[in-house]
Amino acid sequence: MRISIVLPAKNESGAIGDTIAKIHALNIAKEIIVVNDGSTDSTKEIAEQAGAMVISHPYSKGNGAAIKTGARNATGDVIVFMDADGQHDPQDILRLLAKIEEGYDLVVGARQKGSQASIGRGVANKLYNSLASYMSEHKVEDLTSGFRAVRAEKFREFIYLLPNGFSYPTTSTMAFFRAGYSVTYVPIHAAKRIGKSHIHPVKDSIRFFLIIFKIATLYSPLKMFLPFAVVLFLLATGWYGYTLYEYNRFTNMSALLYTGSIMIFLMGLISEQITTLMYKKDE
Repeated sequence: MRISIVLPAKNESGAIGDTIAKIHALNIAKEIIVVNDGSTDSTKEIAEQAGAMVISHPYSKGNGAAIKTGARNATGDVIVFMDADGQHDPQDILRLLAKIEEGYDLVVGARQKGSQASIGRGVANKLYNSLASYMSEHKVEDLTSGFRAVRAEKFREFIYLLPNGFSYPTTSTMAFFRAGYSVTYVPIHAAKRIGKSHIHPVKDSIRFFLIIFKIATLYSPLKMFLPFAVVLFLLATGWYGYTLYEYNRFTNMSALLYTGSIMIFLMGLISEQITTLMYKKDE
């Protein structure tokens, strides 16, 4: 297999040189591509001196945009995506590639207990994983990990779905599940990052809810809409039973709840068909 390593980087001058050196020491990569996402420090120069091919964005477009740029320019059969901030151990690349050789299409480095993350992010990740497991009916160990190896041809099938922000791991994982491709996980330890984090608590709180809905719409919207429709239907039936027994009549509230239940179910059904069309491959 020809291996391409893609590192999205924005102001990672403190760690990127050492990260590239460790990857070179493995002697497995056909190419190391650093996508410089509008850095204002010496990230570009250090990466070039370390022997990586650098592709620069004229301004910061986002982590997902950097991933897409790297995937479009990679020439390997397998692409390994990893952070340039020192969190990911290049030695783990070998373990991810071993799973690719076993026949898997996507291998994700699943962060284990003890990895460096705030309590809030840890709780959010558990909720992501639980919801994704429910939606996909597969055990999802780490939905948002950016350390992954993937077959390049299959990854590019879904490149148009990927957002420009930080939720590209979520989108790509659910897309692979939806397409029926083989996904597995390798346990890793994520170290404390070097340099300043690009995560913002307020923005990330909003992003959390957006990712929740993205998981649903990317995989099976009906599984998200149906429980709400059922709850409204049961409430409508319960209220109707109460008003019929007490007042011998059908109220506007029952009509509203029944109507809401039907509308939500139909929205889920239509969304399911749209999602199916999104994943239909051109012949």
